Parts: sequence; structure tokens; C-alpha cells
Amino acid sequence: MLNKLHSKKRTQLFIGFLIGIGFGFLLQKGGVTQYNVIMQQLLLEDFTVVKIMLTAVLTGMIGVHLLRSLGFAQLHPKPGSLGASVIGGLVFGIGFGLLGYCPGTVAGAFAQGALDALLGGIVGILIGAGLFAALYPKLEKHILHKGDFGSKTFPELLKVNSWIVVAAASAMIVGLLIWIESAGL
Repeated sequence: MLNKLHSKKRTQLFIGFLIGIGFGFLLQKGGVTQYNVIMQQLLLEDFTVVKIMLTAVLTGMIGVHLLRSLGFAQLHPKPGSLGASVIGGLVFGIGFGLLGYCPGTVAGAFAQGALDALLGGIVGILIGAGLFAALYPKLEKHILHKGDFGSKTFPELLKVNSWIVVAAASAMIVGLLIWIESAGL
């Protein structure tokens, strides 16, 4: 079944589109598409964003590894590097610092009618993507592959079963979520 789906690119795009709408809906319902919530998170006054992100990481991590264990999914990690991480962090950080939205929340804020998300966010994403595309050949040649750390996963690096890493990470995330809640954050 999944092999058939893998060969149908339009169906994959449509499913991705529907999942994106659902993701945006959940971001909006969680309140993290509101500028004030994001700013209060950055000021360490409201931890709604962190709680939603940690819950999403926990759910996704367990879900992906469960699907993989059952033979319904395969991991295809992309190689990474220090250079690519620095460039990505700078692009993300500049956009976040200037506007106060990340790409997911800017799309959600735009969908609920925030004009700053349209003019600064969507237009900014398009300009940023265009600049990155124009500079990509030079970045790839001189920066993006510096400090290459390959495509190994944490279980591969640690030479352990992936469920050991999932269990340890899950325990840490649950512990952090409990601490945040008990601290009233």
C-alpha cells in the first residue's frame, strides 16, 4: 500500500496539503500563532510554545519509530554539517528576530488574518527563499559542507537499539513537561 503511495506524487502532495492544514489548525487552536504568545515565550513568561513543541516531538518520535518497527516506514536521514546548520540558523533567526514568527506560526497567523504575517512573513519567506536560491551555488561550494557530520542517527552513533534512545528522550521530555507544569510556567 505505501509503495503505491510513494509512486503517486500528486497524492503525496495532496496528503501533505491536508496535513499542513490540520497542523495549522492545531497551531491556531493551541494559541501559538498569536504574536503575544510567541513574544511571552521568548521573554520566558509563557511556555505554551515549548509545551506544544515538546508534545509534538514526543508524539512524532514515538509515531515514526513505531511505524518503522512495524515495517510501514523507513528513515532516510539527510546528511548534515556545521556550515548548513549555521546558515539555516541565521536565516531562521533573522526572520524570527525581525518578525516574531517562525515559518509554521507565520502561515497560521496569516491564515487567521494577521496582516503582519502576510506582509512581513509570507513576503519575507519568499524573499529569503529567493535570496538563498540565488546564493546557493556559492554557499554550497564554500560553506554548506563545512564540518560535515554525515547522516547517522543518534542510535547509530551510540550503537544501540533505536527504542533505547526513544525511551530515554521520551523520559526526558515527559520530565521536562512535568517540571514546566509544576513550576506554573
